[in-house]
Amino acid sequence: MHDRVDRPGGWKRLRRWFKSTSNRTFIVWPLLVYAVESALQGGMPAVALWALPLLAWGYVQYRLVGNYRLRLGRGGPGVDVPPESIVEQGPYRYVRNPMYLGHLIFMLGLALVLRSWVAAALFAYHAVWFDRRVIADEARLAMLFGASYLEYKARVKRWIPGVF
Repeated sequence: MHDRVDRPGGWKRLRRWFKSTSNRTFIVWPLLVYAVESALQGGMPAVALWALPLLAWGYVQYRLVGNYRLRLGRGGPGVDVPPESIVEQGPYRYVRNPMYLGHLIFMLGLALVLRSWVAAALFAYHAVWFDRRVIADEARLAMLFGASYLEYKARVKRWIPGVF
């Protein structure tokens, strides 16, 4: 019996799956960090139960806001297919990047739940990575929507409402 990867295009599908930021954030990194922490701690890692809500919050925020943006702004789920219109209501009236923020909340939760320096380093790396990605996204959106996007950008903060 042939494995999925052995079929024509299997590696291509697998590579595309790994290219998905959400697959990496919500599946690959948690499994990898758990495995590393298991190895470092010599068994099942200690878990900080109080931080579990951050994992749920980050994932739910990502999913709900993503569905909301797709419904109102149309376009694709990622950056490859830009929205057809600017979404300025709902969570987008508070921050310009609530989906990316969901990723970061989840990754912070992962670091705290597993008390993991590995996950903390991943969180720090991704905080910088997402910020750079947002800068590129903003340039594309400004070219696509012009003055209306620039006005929205001036009104709504990138990451933290009223702050940054």
